[in-house]
Amino acid sequence: MTEPATTLSPAFASLAARGTAVVSDAMDLLGADGQILGPRRLSGQGPVVGPAFTVQFEPVEPGAKGPAADFLDDVPAGSVVVLAAGAADCTVWGDILAEVAIARGVAGTVIDGMCRDLDGIRELGYSVWAHDAFMRSGKNRVRMTACRQPVVIGRGAEARTVRPGDVVCADGSGVTVVPADRLAQVVETVERIGAMEDLVLKDVRAGVSLREARARHGYNRMALRVAEGG
Repeated sequence: MTEPATTLSPAFASLAARGTAVVSDAMDLLGADGQILGPRRLSGQGPVVGPAFTVQFEPVEPGAKGPAADFLDDVPAGSVVVLAAGAADCTVWGDILAEVAIARGVAGTVIDGMCRDLDGIRELGYSVWAHDAFMRSGKNRVRMTACRQPVVIGRGAEARTVRPGDVVCADGSGVTVVPADRLAQVVETVERIGAMEDLVLKDVRAGVSLREARARHGYNRMALRVAEGG
């Protein structure tokens, strides 16, 4: 079982076609930090691009109740669920949620934490990014505290705020989040970088040295702009 096909907007399709590496380079050029360190692809195939549907969790006190979080029925089709799990010793996503997500047309799930039922999720073909898999339930260990509110993913200098509607781009290289108000700017930059890389690759395939091909098409000039923040 795999995710139902969805039609991406031209902007989302552009990001999906170029991948997170080019999106990351575009964000660097624009002086924006959107790369999410930690979650890695555990299941599914191909790129996923969609607006973030954010959920915040927090640990419960010993002996307190923390029921299963009921948010999935409210997630619009095409969205990417972003879970700020709030604890590293239990899970907040499993195969039942994945099957419901597929039926609803949800694009994928990114977890700052862990998932379980990974074999079943892989059989479904549903796309999940998480730190790891672990079988321990989050019930009575964490509780949902907010939904469709800004959440912080990651820790320390690598912490990133993800807001509802920000555009999540995820593939085998990881997860990058584009602020909604910078989407058009990022897409234009992604297309510019991608076109330059296409020309470099075309020359290399024709027998031109990599050094010459990069010089012809301004590869290093663009890289220097990234390093200089310009």
